Amino acid sequence: MERSLSVSQGAALSIGAVLGTGVITLPALAVQLAGPASLIAWIALIALSIPLATTFATMGARFPDRGGVSTYVERAFGPYAAGAIGWCFFFAIPMAAPPAGLMAGWYVADAFGGGRTTALAVAVVLIAGIGLLNARGLRLSGHVQLCLTAVLATLIAVAVLVAAPHAQTSNLHPFIPHGWTGVGAAAALLVWGFAGWEAVAPLAGEYRHPHTDLPRATGIAILVVGALYLALAAVTVLVLGPAAAGSKAPLSDLLTAGLGGSAKTITAVVAVLLTAGTMNAYYAGVSRLGAALARDGALPRWLATGGEPGQVPLRSLAVVMVMGLGSLVVTTALGLKLSTTMLLATGCFTTVYVVATGAAVRLLPRGRRPWWIAVLAFASVFALLLTGLSHLWWAAGIAVLSAVYRRLTPARPVCVNPQAERHPTRGASRSS
Repeated sequence: MERSLSVSQGAALSIGAVLGTGVITLPALAVQLAGPASLIAWIALIALSIPLATTFATMGARFPDRGGVSTYVERAFGPYAAGAIGWCFFFAIPMAAPPAGLMAGWYVADAFGGGRTTALAVAVVLIAGIGLLNARGLRLSGHVQLCLTAVLATLIAVAVLVAAPHAQTSNLHPFIPHGWTGVGAAAALLVWGFAGWEAVAPLAGEYRHPHTDLPRATGIAILVVGALYLALAAVTVLVLGPAAAGSKAPLSDLLTAGLGGSAKTITAVVAVLLTAGTMNAYYAGVSRLGAALARDGALPRWLATGGEPGQVPLRSLAVVMVMGLGSLVVTTALGLKLSTTMLLATGCFTTVYVVATGAAVRLLPRGRRPWWIAVLAFASVFALLLTGLSHLWWAAGIAVLSAVYRRLTPARPVCVNPQAERHPTRGASRSS
C-alpha cells in the first residue's frame, strides 16, 4: 500500500494534536494560579517540548512502526512494559475526549445559548464525527487537518494582533502575586496544553520518507506551537490583566477587545475547530496504535484488522469512538468536573512520556547528541510525574490490567517494520 503522509500534513497533525483545547482554556487558568508570572510557566513548558518532541521524532524515524511508543518500549523493557504503555495511551484518549468536547461545547453555548444541552450536543458531534472522518481514510484526514491548522493559526494570529493595541504593561504588576509555588502549579496545569507530541508517533510508517520527513514535520510543529501559545499567553496577561483570572472564555474576551460584540461567534468557531483538530490527530494515531497492539498480542487479535500501512483500522477506531461516547455518558451522569478527567488523562500521558523517554535513553547510542536530548527529556518529564502523583491511579490501574491480560494471553512475536529492522540506525543518524 502506498504511503501518503507528507511533511506538511504530518506537521499539521502534530500541531493539531498539541495546539488544541489548551488555547481556549489554559491562559486564564494559568493567570488565576500564578498571575503574570504564568508566562514563566508557559516558557518552561515550551522549552520542555523541544527535547520531548525531538526524542519522539528521533525514535519514530528510527522505528517507523504503527506501534509507535510501544514498539521501542518493547525493545527496551520487554512486552509487559510495552503493553502497559500502549494501554495507557489507548485508554487515555476516551477519557480525554469528553472534557475536550465539552470545553468547545461551552463556547458554542456561550455564543448561541442552550446551556448544558448545547455543550453536550457539540461534544457528541465532535467525538462521533471525527471518528467517522478518520474512517474515510488517513489521506482525507491529513488534508482536512492541513486546512484546519492553517485556518486556526490565522485566527489565533488575528486574535493576538487585534488585541495587542490594548496591552498595558501595568498589568504585569505585581508579577508574582502567589509566589513561586503558584508558578509551579501553573506549570503542572499546562501539561494538558502540551500533551500530544506522542500522539502521532504511530503514524511514522505512514510518511513517504519517515527518516527525513518525521523530524522536519516535528521541527515545524515545535516552532508554530511555541510561537502561538506564547503570543496568546502574553496578550492575555497584558490585555486582560487581573480580569483574566475570572474569565471562562479568554479568547472570546481578547477578540471582543479588538473586534467588538461579534467575537463570541468567532470564538465558538475557533473552539470547535481547535477541538476537532486535536481529536483528529489523536484518533488517527491511537486507532493505529490499537491495531498494532492487537497485532503484537497486547489487545484482542480482532482489533488488528486494517493495521497495515495505507489501510484504516476500522475496528480499533470504532472501539475508541464508542469508549469516548461512553466516557461522556459516565462523566455527565456522575457530574464529574472537567478538571478531574483532564488530570486523569494527563497522568496517563505523563506516564507514557517517562517510560518512552527512558526507552530512548536505553536504545539510542550513548553519548551522542540524540541520547543527551533524550536524557534531558526523561529528567524533565520525571519531575512532572512527581508533581501529579495523586492523579496516577487511573494509569496504574490500566497498567495492572494490561499485565494481567498479557499473562493470560498466549504470547505472539512482535513484527516491526522490516525497513526499520534492516537499518536500525539509519533514521537515528539522519534525525540527529
